[in-house]
Amino acid sequence: MSDTKSGFSSAEREAMKQRAAELKEAKGVKGAAKRAKEYDACLAAIEGLDGADRQIAERLHVIVAEEAPELLPKTWYGFPSYARDDKVVVFYQPAAKFDTRYGTVGFNQDAALDDGDLWATSFAVLKVTDEVESTLRALVAKAGG
Repeated sequence: MSDTKSGFSSAEREAMKQRAAELKEAKGVKGAAKRAKEYDACLAAIEGLDGADRQIAERLHVIVAEEAPELLPKTWYGFPSYARDDKVVVFYQPAAKFDTRYGTVGFNQDAALDDGDLWATSFAVLKVTDEVESTLRALVAKAGG
């Protein structure tokens, strides 16, 4: 439900606060120290999840490491995310974050999943089956470019 004053729900405001904290945390940190801090933050975000959200995020983490190792782990609005040149390419938005029925694996514009005039950039995931994993691996490999 939206707050009548700002138009944002409390979960949305919390996500914005998390993003501001991520930016503040990264300020002045560069190179290997920054990558290590972002990696640890991504793992902490995954460890903070429960149930299907955690299982999906853990599996996505492995898939990205294997299929697109050039994408570096970090957080983005508190979501486990993977970036190239500090631009998030793929992320997992847990269902619990906004109290939704399913979590989503999303791809931002730098993912290069372009396919003609129409393509999907977000995928609802209930659990990672062999078929889902195969699809995610192909998408992540393509997105990693």
